[in-house]
Amino acid sequence: MLKGGEGQATAGWPRVIAHADMDAFYASVEQLDRPELRGKPVIVGGRSARGVVTSASYEARRYGVRAAMPSAQARQLCPQAVFVAGRMGRYAEVARTLRAVFDEFSPVVEPLSLDEAFLDLTGAERLLGPPLVIGRELKRAVRERTGLVVSVGIAPVKMAAKILSDLAKPDGLLLIGPEDLPEFLAGLPVERLWGVGRVTLARLNQAGIRTMGDLAARDAAELRSRFGASGAYLHQLAQGRDARPVVGDWQRKSYGEENTFAHDLARDALALRRALIAHSEAIGRRLRADAVRARTITLKLKTARGLGGGRYPVITRSHTLGTASDDTAVIARTALALLARVGDGDKIRLAGIHAHNLERRDVRQPDLFEGWQAASKARRLNQALDLLAQRFGAEAVTRGLTRVERAAPSRRVK
Repeated sequence: MLKGGEGQATAGWPRVIAHADMDAFYASVEQLDRPELRGKPVIVGGRSARGVVTSASYEARRYGVRAAMPSAQARQLCPQAVFVAGRMGRYAEVARTLRAVFDEFSPVVEPLSLDEAFLDLTGAERLLGPPLVIGRELKRAVRERTGLVVSVGIAPVKMAAKILSDLAKPDGLLLIGPEDLPEFLAGLPVERLWGVGRVTLARLNQAGIRTMGDLAARDAAELRSRFGASGAYLHQLAQGRDARPVVGDWQRKSYGEENTFAHDLARDALALRRALIAHSEAIGRRLRADAVRARTITLKLKTARGLGGGRYPVITRSHTLGTASDDTAVIARTALALLARVGDGDKIRLAGIHAHNLERRDVRQPDLFEGWQAASKARRLNQALDLLAQRFGAEAVTRGLTRVERAAPSRRVK
């Protein structure tokens, strides 16, 4: 069912969608830049007791090390692993080169993170050849331009393309057509579906649903009764029906930055405020780079009071601005004001900021009451800091901050 011939035609496909996913991206960049690490188990993440694995090389994965695993557990599984703190500025630099490659193969690219993206290849066959040929050329271009390896899945729907890229790892390329899609999906575990987390998986298993085939065979009305609207949606996905288009990244839903602290912080701790300002700096820089502004800012806090099973209570607060902004100072002031709305209580183990309700910068109408002099001054400051960060790294110049103590590199989320 998984095709390997170069002549695979797409005449009957509603769409041709590729999902490209870099292999062990952060760890691979470290091995690329430091030849002495090649062939060794490398873990990017925090070394402290609170540390979390952000990325693990395939040499480390052979020992069972996985992303999001506590660093202490990873160290027990692979004592000889080399821990690296992580360099988000460097990863972002490589990601920009990667994005330039993607743009050469499709005018519609939807990034999911720094190291993975959907590409709409519909119609590209007339210019670039059959999809497997395009996939091989994409892999070759990525390797030549970045020195790294990417795995690619190609399918008529987004969900299947993403599953295929994961199955293709490392350094693989898989394709499946619409005629084979239902049979292919039927044998996969149901947790492969988007939206099936730990809680949903337990409920599905209790209902006797363990594979996508089990889910696809159930009555849609029964699933809606048991699981609500999400049950009907998962039923469609299990049958290979996924109408979501590839959406260009300027239309992305949100920008986010969050990290887990090496030590729990009080809600009035200066270190917590510093972390929020650092996140605001990173989000503002990303908004400006993509020429978009955000109207809504959301604060996310994860408290240190455990609920069992590795779960912790999450607090969120949001505020919608009168005028959309990409100004770091506006984002930071809003986040700190939201923090002030959170009462005293449990200490904080994770803090994050999300900027959403987006609009393109070039379509925004000027606000006569914005205060052009102040806005111009802020714009010049942001531009200067962006240039310094691009040349010397994100932490070369900051807004009166000391280095933020983190258990792992800040995680960018969409």
